[in-house]
Amino acid sequence: MQIHRAHKIELIVNDSQELYLKKAVGCARFAFNWALNEWIEEYEAYKKDPTQPKPNQYSIRRKLNAIKREQFPWMMEVTKCAVQMAIIQLGQAFANFWKNPEHFKYPKFKKKYVSDSFTISNDHFEVKGSRIRIPKLGWVRMREPLRFKEAKLLWATVSRRGKRWYVSL
Repeated sequence: MQIHRAHKIELIVNDSQELYLKKAVGCARFAFNWALNEWIEEYEAYKKDPTQPKPNQYSIRRKLNAIKREQFPWMMEVTKCAVQMAIIQLGQAFANFWKNPEHFKYPKFKKKYVSDSFTISNDHFEVKGSRIRIPKLGWVRMREPLRFKEAKLLWATVSRRGKRWYVSL
C-alpha cells in the first residue's frame, strides 16, 4: 500500500525569480483555458458529426505544441511542464467529470489571482537541502528543508497565496 504525503514549503524569492514564477503561472492558466476552449469546440463538432474524433488531452497537447512557437512564443520562456501539466490536469478533470458527474463539476476557465499555480513533473526538478531547482529558473531557496528524506517525489506544485510563493512536494 502506498501512502501519499505532501509537504508545503514557502519559497524565498527575489524579484527576478518572482517574475519567472508569475510568467509560469500565467502560461499554465493560458494553456488550461486555451485547451478547455479547444475541448469544447472539438466536442461540439463531435456531437454534430460523430465521425469526428472525440477530444482528448493528447490531441490537444499535440495541437498546442504545433502552434505555440509561432503564435505563443512567450510560452518558451518558462518550463514546458507548466503548459504540459495544465493540459494533463484538464484531461484528468474531464475524466473525473465523465466518471462521476454528481461528485465532480464540469471544468471551468481559470481566473487570474484565483488559485494561481503550476506543476512540475518529478524528472524536471531537484531538491537539495533547503533549495529546489526549477527548470529555466535555477535554484530557489525554501524556508525549510524537506521533511521526508527517503520519499519518492512525484511532482512539485508551485502556488501563490497573496504575495507569498509556496511549493508543495
